[in-house]
Amino acid sequence: MPKTSSKKFIDPQIGEVTLRKSAASSRMSIRVHPVKGVTVTVPYIVPYAAAQLFFQARRDWVIRTIARQSEKYKDVPVPSSAEIEALRRQAKAELPPRLRELALRYGFAYNNVTIKHNATNWGSCSSKGNINLNLNIVRLPRIFQDYVLLHELCHLRHQNHGQAFHLLLEHVLTDHILKLMSGDMPVSEGDRALAVEIARKGATSKARYPLDYTITRAIKQFPLV
Repeated sequence: MPKTSSKKFIDPQIGEVTLRKSAASSRMSIRVHPVKGVTVTVPYIVPYAAAQLFFQARRDWVIRTIARQSEKYKDVPVPSSAEIEALRRQAKAELPPRLRELALRYGFAYNNVTIKHNATNWGSCSSKGNINLNLNIVRLPRIFQDYVLLHELCHLRHQNHGQAFHLLLEHVLTDHILKLMSGDMPVSEGDRALAVEIARKGATSKARYPLDYTITRAIKQFPLV
């Protein structure tokens, strides 16, 4: 398995940016992902300071890319401050207990959980075991909510998006979707039907991590507001 390491910093306009060093990388690159946020990947021998300079040199491009990704949501109504606060209250009431339940089920231990509002990512996990969750998560169907929470829980063991992280996430997702389909968890028929659909698409996907790929693509239809 290629050697990897990562660290994060906060850009005042963009939000959280991940600097990822990988022995499998032969060049420096930047990826802007609607769910996973901004990731700068460099060869393992490149210092983090050089990775951050590479990001700064392309910061305007990153901002434009984020704007382009949001373009298809330009007609989505901007929620009022009252609507945002209502989402925040709902998120604070629902997400921490759900995160705790999933952590216990799959053997994860985190430190603190904080509900935030930003337009760059659905969640994040620090090296100290603190998890941030976007209040927009409560607007997602149940299976997609669980995906975001499980994604951040898996970062407790792997602070990057390397192979070990994806294998762990795919393993957890497989078990979780089976439980949703089998009726082991009290979910609506709509949520159960969506789990079946995700499993079906994942089974026919040629992606390296089919469930992660299938769910990530589906979440793109939900804008961060």
